[in-house]
Amino acid sequence: MKKILLLFAFLLVAYSANSQVLISLLFGEKLNSPNLEFGLDGGVNFANIANLETSKYLPIFNLGFYFDIKIKNQLMLHTGVIVKSNQGADKLDPYSLDNENMDEQFSDGYVTRKINNFSVPILLKYRFAERFHIEAGPMLALRTKGYDEFKNTLIDEDDLTYKLAIQDNYKRIDAGIMCGAGLKLNKKIPKSAQLGVRYYYGLVDPLIDNPGKSQNFSSWYIYFSIPIGAKKAEAKTE
Repeated sequence: MKKILLLFAFLLVAYSANSQVLISLLFGEKLNSPNLEFGLDGGVNFANIANLETSKYLPIFNLGFYFDIKIKNQLMLHTGVIVKSNQGADKLDPYSLDNENMDEQFSDGYVTRKINNFSVPILLKYRFAERFHIEAGPMLALRTKGYDEFKNTLIDEDDLTYKLAIQDNYKRIDAGIMCGAGLKLNKKIPKSAQLGVRYYYGLVDPLIDNPGKSQNFSSWYIYFSIPIGAKKAEAKTE
């Protein structure tokens, strides 16, 4: 029990994806039971921010751990922590840096905005036809860092860059709704790897003292889930 509590504490504060993978591989079997599935959940999400002119979707890798907790029959609660989770937008118009020389250097470039978060989905998940599932529910996020990266091309593509910290412009907490669908890759195995897609839309304006239209976060997630230690846990119960 002490090992499990230490594992939770470590994962919640760890910023290193490598450490997260190592801990999960070591203790995954202790977090699996007939009514509980534990594993790694990662992939790529395409993030955007509402009501920003010229913004494009920003592709970002994400990684976390998950729990599928059986409630009744085919109904489960899906939760966990997406440790490496980001929101943002790409191809924003550059704005003034209060420096004439820098403003001139980046005037015909663009800005990539990235807001780093720890995210916690709390989804009801329903499985049907043995391998398919749908899910929906709230997701909460804790903002850690944030920056605008100014980019321009002098000789090679995007060889001129400048990072500006902007985390103080954003609220610490974000909240919204997530929904998705997916499938088990092997319907014969109770706890199989899964592939799916999720969509998140923030319900609050994350920008502090925003005088204009709400700049809600949104993101499409393409994910791949791998149960950790499930086979060993099942073997011990046989």
